[in-house]
Amino acid sequence: MKKDLQKRIRSLLLKLERSYGKKRWRVHADPLSELIATILSQNTSDHNSHRAYFNLRSKFKTWDQVRKARVRSVADTIRSGGLADVKAQRIKDILNQIYEENHNLDMNFLKKWRTERIKAYLRRFKGVGEKTVACVLLFSLRRPAMPVDTHVLRVSKRLGLVPQKTDSKAAEAILEELIPQNLIYQFHLNLIQHGRNMCKATNPRCESCVLLQNCNYGKKLLAG
Repeated sequence: MKKDLQKRIRSLLLKLERSYGKKRWRVHADPLSELIATILSQNTSDHNSHRAYFNLRSKFKTWDQVRKARVRSVADTIRSGGLADVKAQRIKDILNQIYEENHNLDMNFLKKWRTERIKAYLRRFKGVGEKTVACVLLFSLRRPAMPVDTHVLRVSKRLGLVPQKTDSKAAEAILEELIPQNLIYQFHLNLIQHGRNMCKATNPRCESCVLLQNCNYGKKLLAG
C-alpha cells in the first residue's frame, strides 16, 4: 500500500512540475521572521498576511522594536491580516519569551539542532501549532517538513493520499513519510498552487485538471 502511494506521488509530482514548474529549495527568511510571518498567515489569505507582514517590517525596523512597542500599536500595524489584537499579543509574548530566555532575539541557534528538538522548542509558544512549526522547519531551516494548510489537506484527501477524516496534524505525518525528502519543498508549493488554481474548495476545475486520471474524486464529480 505504502509503495503504491509513493509511486502515485512521484507521478503526481511530475505532472505538477510540468504545470507549475520545478521549485528550487531556498531559504525564505531567518527563523524568527518566518515564525512571525506564519503567525500572521493564520486564518487569513496570503494577500492579507503578506500586507500585514510588510506593514510590520516597514514600521518597525527590528523585532526588538516590535517587542518594546505597545500591543495596540502592533495590532494597528497588522490590521489587514485579521485577528490583529490576538496576533499582536501573541507575537509580543513570543518575542518577550525568547528575549527573556536568550537575552537577544537571534534564533539562528536552531540551525544546529535536531529536527525533533526544534519542534519541541517551537511548540512551547502559545499559538504555534504544527503548521507553523513545519513552515519554520521547511522555509527557514531547510528541513523536510510538510506544512499542511487548507489547500494541501483538501487536495491530499481528494487524491486519496490521506484518509478523508484525517486532520492536518495526522496528514502532515502521513505525507512526510510518503514524500521523498528532497521533493517535499516543491510538492508542498505546487500542491498549494494547484489548490488555489484548480482544486478549489467549491467549483473545482476537474475538467481541466492535469491530475484527473489520478483523482477518483474528480472522476466521480464529472460523472455526475
